[in-house]
Amino acid sequence: MITADSIFQGCKKLVHVDLVEGEVLRDTIDALILDEWRNDMDVEIGAINQSLPTTPAGDHFYDVGEKARAIRMWISSVLFKIVRYKAKHRSYLNEAATTLQLASPNDVVLENVLPFLKLPSYTFEGED
Repeated sequence: MITADSIFQGCKKLVHVDLVEGEVLRDTIDALILDEWRNDMDVEIGAINQSLPTTPAGDHFYDVGEKARAIRMWISSVLFKIVRYKAKHRSYLNEAATTLQLASPNDVVLENVLPFLKLPSYTFEGED
């Protein structure tokens, strides 16, 4: 995590950020149940590259700029949202599984339905 506000001080050319674990995050987003959640995550991920070009970089003296703070806040926001959406996804999945188990034989639900609804197993920072 970016801890020092001065880490990108004077970096005027820092205008774009790529996610290190972008493929893992993308797989998780693609597996979310609701389009609204997927769309919200896409907007959130792209937001930093919309704002970073106009975020002050500071100078090489006393002004540390705002780029590190902006990136840190963006990372926190992306993590908060994906953790929240995964929890909601699991809650909906558990509710649906309970309903299906009441209406169908248990082995049908466990073997043929639930595997298609599970999220990738990656755990993001901030998850239990």
